[in-house]
Amino acid sequence: MSNKNEKMQILGRRTVVIIFFNLLAFMVIVARLYFLQIYEADKYKVMSDENRISTRFLVPPRGTIYDRNGEIIAKNEQDFQAVLITEQTPDIEKTISTFKNIIPLTKDEENKIKSDIKKHRRFIPIKLKDNLAWDEVSKIMLHAPDLPGVEIDEGLNRTYPLADLYAHVLGYVGPVSDKDSKNSPLYMVPGFKIGKSGLEKSLDYKLQGQGGTVKLEVNAYGRVMKEIERHSGSIGDSMQITIDSRLQKAAYEAFGDNSGAAVVLDVHSGEILALISAPSYDPNLFTNGISYKHWNTLLNNERTPLINKAVSGQYSPGSTFKIVVALAALEAKTINADTRYFCSGGMDIGSTRFHCWKHFGHGSLNVIEALKYSCDIFFYETALRVGINKIHDMALQLGLGQTLNIGLDNQKNGLIPSEQWKKNTKDTVWTKGDSANAGIGQGYVLITPLHLATMLARVVNGGYAVMPTLIKRNQSLKPFKKLNISKRNIEIVKQGMYDVVNAIDGTAKKAKFNIDGMRMGGKTGTTQVRRISTKERKTGIIPDEKLPWRLRNHALFIGYAPADNPRYAVAVVVEHGSSGAGVAAPIAGKILQEALRLNIQ
Repeated sequence: MSNKNEKMQILGRRTVVIIFFNLLAFMVIVARLYFLQIYEADKYKVMSDENRISTRFLVPPRGTIYDRNGEIIAKNEQDFQAVLITEQTPDIEKTISTFKNIIPLTKDEENKIKSDIKKHRRFIPIKLKDNLAWDEVSKIMLHAPDLPGVEIDEGLNRTYPLADLYAHVLGYVGPVSDKDSKNSPLYMVPGFKIGKSGLEKSLDYKLQGQGGTVKLEVNAYGRVMKEIERHSGSIGDSMQITIDSRLQKAAYEAFGDNSGAAVVLDVHSGEILALISAPSYDPNLFTNGISYKHWNTLLNNERTPLINKAVSGQYSPGSTFKIVVALAALEAKTINADTRYFCSGGMDIGSTRFHCWKHFGHGSLNVIEALKYSCDIFFYETALRVGINKIHDMALQLGLGQTLNIGLDNQKNGLIPSEQWKKNTKDTVWTKGDSANAGIGQGYVLITPLHLATMLARVVNGGYAVMPTLIKRNQSLKPFKKLNISKRNIEIVKQGMYDVVNAIDGTAKKAKFNIDGMRMGGKTGTTQVRRISTKERKTGIIPDEKLPWRLRNHALFIGYAPADNPRYAVAVVVEHGSSGAGVAAPIAGKILQEALRLNIQ
């Protein structure tokens, strides 16, 4: 009996111990549940919401760009793209393979997807395909159960309605690259575009706008159930530029198949009314990433369509620079309106023979006649007498060699040499031969078409330091500074330019026009791109038309209208166009006639 009682006591103690530990465990569980559900309820509610709620960035619509008349030249159009959120798919390779069977992907697109997956965190959407048509979107949605993690994102795509007319002005947008600064969360959004060149790049911070966010409720498979909250952000600023699309089109068409550039300025405000570089390209090709085929075609084109020649092309100005030399000499009183030099067709400077373009010479002439006939000997003589430093100073006053920042890529300043410049850069002294070459706009002198147009505008507007701009200016801005050039000397030079076009024997007489009494003044220029040997001069200079295109002379012309009350100035450079009078002047004439017809204000 005692053994039985003893066993019952042991069993009872064990039962009590078990009950005690069960109660203790129960109390620990209750305490833990209290701690989790009551004390840390807010924390786990947030964590739960984070698993249930997906927050995504919204790309703001990019600002619209208009021409001076309100015509849209850069806009946004609805665009659909497929994205993959890798954390929401159990098998990435299988999902991509399934997607490929529905929407074909190129090898480049596949490589880009794989690269993006490696670079980005798993919750960041990866672009699979953009610019999807509606039937492609429908196919993807139909196969949604077989595409875990794949979603359709509706956005906006940048388009350029006038395409090649504005390629070098507007530039284009493109996908964010590894080189781009990742200073915005928007840069992580698949398909987000930023300005890559032109005004799209320089005004990117204004055109982008402010991004928004959207909170979405998703299920365990990552499928969106409903939208919870949306902050739309703000649209980018719209911009209006100074270019008139009608004149832009006329300028581009006037070039035909030629290669080169043209810039048209309002001589009083500095507003750029047209700026073209020919040939051009379609910026819409770049918006979503240009193909290697198209890129190589553009890159290997000998007429360099990707370069904006209006602001990046640096050329010898040739005889258009005689305007600067004439003003420098007139202001220094080295010459006056009655000074005459004799042109026999050539002159010796040291041991070198310098030639005039007219082999037998022009005879005796003054500065107005020298401009009209574009006599080289007159300007060799003038440059030698006035000196390069005074020519340099006048050129700077007229805007040459200066920074003219209008917001475009790779703008160049050209080069206006001086004695000190040559000593610093060449470690040698300036020579008389250098001055002679500079006197006819060759040698070391380099300009861009933008600088040429600015120079001419400053002369024909009466000597005001107008600055070019692509963005509409506030009309209340202070007037431009008056240059230290006498009105009398400006009128002498303008008379010479008037005669270039309108005199019966002017070098650009074939380009003259008369629209209700409105005429053009201007100056031709032709610059060599190859050296003509003494032997070739003796045996006969090879005509340009018999030379390969790249060895032909550049053709230049600067013109303004109306001649009696100038409003528009144009600079035209035709690469390897052979003749300023025969090729560049007619193009400039067509452009100025259109500006007069349009009566652009």
